[in-house]
Amino acid sequence: MGVSRRHPQDSTRINILEPWDLQYWSDRWNVPRRQVVDTIRRVGDQVHDVAQALGKD
Repeated sequence: MGVSRRHPQDSTRINILEPWDLQYWSDRWNVPRRQVVDTIRRVGDQVHDVAQALGKD
């Protein structure tokens, strides 16, 4: 099974300590993983907040 096929355990939060979790959201929003991490550091780990900050909601 490829990394990008794995789904997050918690669909409301992004775990920056799990590479596959970052990859999932990076692929879903079509943005670099680094941008996901930087956004989480700025707005927190709630999926809704990160999506909104990335303009992906």
